[in-house]
This record gives sequence, C-alpha cells and structure tokens, in this order.
Amino acid sequence: MRTDLPGDSTPSHAQRPLSGQDVRTLALASLGGALEFYDFIIFVFFTGVIGQLFFPPDTPEWLRQLQAFGLFAAGYLARPLGGIVMAHFGDRGGRKRMFTLSVFLMSVPTLLIGLLPTYATAGYVAPLALLVLRMLQGAAVGGEVPGAWVFVSEHVPERRVGLACGTLTAGLTFGILLGSLVATAVNQVYTPAQVRDFGWRLPFLVGGVFGFFAVFLRRWLAETPVFEEMRRRKALVRELPLKVVLRGQRTGVGVSMLLTWVLTAGIVVVILMTPALMQKLHGLAPALTLRANTLATLSLTVSCIGFGLAVDRFGLGGVLAVGCLSLVGGTYALYLGVDARPESLVALSMLAGGGVGVVGVVPAVMVRAFPSEVRFSGLSFSYNVAYAVFGGLTPLVVTLLTELTPRAPAHYVAGVGAVGLAVAAFLLRAGPARFGALDASS
Repeated sequence: MRTDLPGDSTPSHAQRPLSGQDVRTLALASLGGALEFYDFIIFVFFTGVIGQLFFPPDTPEWLRQLQAFGLFAAGYLARPLGGIVMAHFGDRGGRKRMFTLSVFLMSVPTLLIGLLPTYATAGYVAPLALLVLRMLQGAAVGGEVPGAWVFVSEHVPERRVGLACGTLTAGLTFGILLGSLVATAVNQVYTPAQVRDFGWRLPFLVGGVFGFFAVFLRRWLAETPVFEEMRRRKALVRELPLKVVLRGQRTGVGVSMLLTWVLTAGIVVVILMTPALMQKLHGLAPALTLRANTLATLSLTVSCIGFGLAVDRFGLGGVLAVGCLSLVGGTYALYLGVDARPESLVALSMLAGGGVGVVGVVPAVMVRAFPSEVRFSGLSFSYNVAYAVFGGLTPLVVTLLTELTPRAPAHYVAGVGAVGLAVAAFLLRAGPARFGALDASS
C-alpha cells in the first residue's frame, strides 16, 4: 500500500521549494483553521454569562457553572463522530469537499448561538437548543483539525511537511488567542450588565460571519495532488476506511493516540487551565493571569512554526524528544517559579508556552503514520477519540491532584511528557522506513 504524501513521488517534487500555490494554500488553510477554532473556543470565555442566561435563575451557582461547562464539554464528546464521518467521505470522495464542509458546519451553529433566545424567553428549549448547536460545533471541529493537517501535508513537497503542519497548528492556536482577545475587548468595552444583555452575543455573531468568509476563501483551494493521483490510478479504498485502519494500522493508531495525549496535556493544562489555577493557588489578579496567558498563547503560536521547521531539518524523533523536554521544563519553571516569585508570571508563562509548541510536531508524525488511502480516517479516529478521552479527563485529574499538591499540574505534564519521550525513542528506532520518508511504499 502506498504511503506517498506529497502527491508526486519523484525526487524533483520532494526537493522542490515551496511554490506560490503552496504558500497560498497554507495561508488560507491556517486562516480558516484559526477562525473555526475561534468559533469553537469562544464559548469557554462566556460560560459564566451563559450559565446565568440559559438556566433557571433559582439554580445554585455551582450547578449553573457545572451545567455551562457541561455544554462546553458536549462539543468535545461530539468530535469523534463528526471526525469519523467526515474522514470517511474525505478518503472516499475528496479532501477538499470535507475541508470546506467542516468550516461551513462550524459557521452555522456559531451564528445561531449568537441569535438564540435565553431561558427567560424560551424556557428549557433554550439550553436544549444550545446543547444541539454545541454538538454540531464539536462535530465540525472533529473533521476540521485532522482534515486540515492532511490537506496541507498532501499539498507541499515532502521536505516541507513539518513546516506545513506546524503552520497549520499555529493557525489553530491563534484561534485560541483570538478568542481571548475578543472576550477581553467585549468585557472592557461593555459593563457587566451590557455583556449579559447583548455583549456576549457579539463574538458568536462575528465568528459566524467570518466563518462564512472562510468558506468562500476555501473555494479557491485545489484538491490535494495525493488524492487526485489516487483517483487517477483508481486506488481509492473500496471498503470502509475505518475498518482498514483498525485491521491493519494499529501501530499508527497507538502512536497517534499517545501523541494526542501529549498535545492535550500542553494545551489543556498549560494554556487553558493555568490562568484559573494561578488565581486559585497564588491569589493572582485575573487581569494579570489573562495577560500572561495571552502572551503564552502567542509564544505557543510562534513556537509551533519553529518546531515544524526543526522537523524538516532534523527529523521527527529527535525534535519530538527535545520538544517534550522543553514542555516539561517550561511547565516546572512556571509552577515552581511563580511559587517563589509571583511577579515572574508573565515571563515564565511565555517560556512555558514556547514548550507547548511541541504540539506542532504531533501532526507531522500522525500524517506519516497512515497510508494515503486511509490517512484522513486513521488520523481523525486516533486524534478525536484520544482527545475526547484525555481532553475530558485531564481537567478532572489535574483538579483532584491539585488538592494534594500545588505542583500537581507540572507533575501531570511531566508524566505525559515521559510518554512523549517513549514515542520519540520508538520513532528513532523505527527510522525513516516507517515514519520518515513520505514517498515510500509499503
């Protein structure tokens, strides 16, 4: 079974520089990914207001918050189903169709969330409608993330796959940063009462509109050369792609799931949970932790590209090992350093964010883990199922462990970082024949 990724296995294609078409593809794909991830993540910045507006006013505060975060989590639970379905059609009918459909499916529910009636107007219909829309968002992002990695990696020359995956991942993380900045702006421009009245709707309405703009831009993207070549040779998988993956690609599934665990540890613990943990553990002001988190996310975005470039220059195993060590070291420096010197929060957050940039290596491994015929399905299944499990359990585990020791978040990241190092050792032993050259055949 062929595992070629760049679309043309000739040496001239593998060694050619990035073309203008490649750059445009990367730019449009990253922009669309940023807007789609913004649409998915903006919910978390307004869970407090949403909890007040979409549930009965006599609901206890703790239960209201739990219900609001439950709605947020529903998006994660829907990711595997959406990702598997879209990947099935992506392997059978074309990458571009699903790549465009995913951003459309995100834009519609995002826009509708901004228009939803609240509990005061519609009663229990309001939270039920919000639940359905969140699940649609989750299904969309479940197809978007793995689909985007596959799409860009199959467009660029082999020696630039690391850069392509790192740049696309940077676009996704920029969506988190964009959500944070928009939420901050809304809360600064409007009073708390105005935010409850109408301000919370604005980020969703803007996200929906720009999502449709991303749909329009993606119409200009071409199908990947890899898929076109498979279609020309009539080499498309004839049976259920997921069945092929589960039957013959267990190593790829295992490696991809373990690396997704590393990815969730970095994003969920260091980026998403740390601001609240710093407020709780050290009594730091929310404004300070938010500013530190914004700069950490910016550092992460830049670092993703750097790690992608390093993969193209030095190979997967070594760069993954260095990245995991950077993630662990940066996280310990953050949690130990702020404990000793709280005023160092901003600088140490940027250092930790740079370590999280190892997530830019993860897709470069995963796109190599599966043959082209079932690449979308294999990557989507592995990534989405693992993210649903680890993304859902990580906040609970870290919160419980933090009751035992304030250094628990760093210890958790260190444990998962050790898993990443084990995968790096496996990649180094396997060599280019298994996870290296993308134009190999097997």
